[in-house]
Amino acid sequence: MNSDRDWFTERSQGFAMSLQIRRKLHDEQSPYQRIEVYETESFGRLLTLDGITMLTSRDNFIYHEMMAHPALFSHPRPRDVVIVGGGDCGTLHEVLKHDDVENVLQVELDERVTRVCERFFPELCASNGDTRARFLFEDAVAWMAAAAPDGADAIILDTTDPIGQAERLFEAPFYTDCRRVLRPGGILAAQSESPLLDLELLLGMRKAMCRAGFAAVRTLLFPQCTYPSGWWSCTLARRERAFEETRAEPSGARRIETRYYNAAVHRASQALPEFLQEVLERP
Repeated sequence: MNSDRDWFTERSQGFAMSLQIRRKLHDEQSPYQRIEVYETESFGRLLTLDGITMLTSRDNFIYHEMMAHPALFSHPRPRDVVIVGGGDCGTLHEVLKHDDVENVLQVELDERVTRVCERFFPELCASNGDTRARFLFEDAVAWMAAAAPDGADAIILDTTDPIGQAERLFEAPFYTDCRRVLRPGGILAAQSESPLLDLELLLGMRKAMCRAGFAAVRTLLFPQCTYPSGWWSCTLARRERAFEETRAEPSGARRIETRYYNAAVHRASQALPEFLQEVLERP
């Protein structure tokens, strides 16, 4: 929290972003992290973990839709989905919009994040009671290492920044376990930070996915104005074969309602600027 009491400021790598606040709504120390919720002047409610912005009411839909739909529309029929992290449940809510999906398991370390979001962000948790959803509040690295093979069509890594325990979620051994848990044709989707501020991390993630045995890797770009730099990414990895053409619609009868994602956005998000292509194409 900034010394100016009416502003929340997050500082990262010599860069700062601020939101003007009206009041603090919640503050607690869970067994794992400090959870705070603010009411802001222009972005609705703000959730932070250990002083790092997780989401706001105003722009979270961009992130959650891009974490869920590109992966699921890149799979011919995603029936079983695992979400790692995602304690705010926004990605879960988007995944459950797909009629194809029969089961979703969310593995989140800190149950208090989910309970706080159920109270202060009920719109994100609107699908928590869906009979297709299950919740495990435990260490995802240990769970993935022990999970049975060929159990999921898609794994979505909706993780926090690679700090502390979360670092393990960005490394080749964890990706190797994810690949084992995926069925043939399965897809991994991982939030991959800012392509401007975290380029080396993004490059390292892609290399780690390749070392883990994934046959194809693709990074998607999208705006996220309340995250450092205002520019974010999601990286997809396919268990084998190159990525095929994206389905325009789910195979189920119900049309999916989104506010940001559509087929044209999916295609456009794959276009990489020159500086990024140069780095990612290095041997």
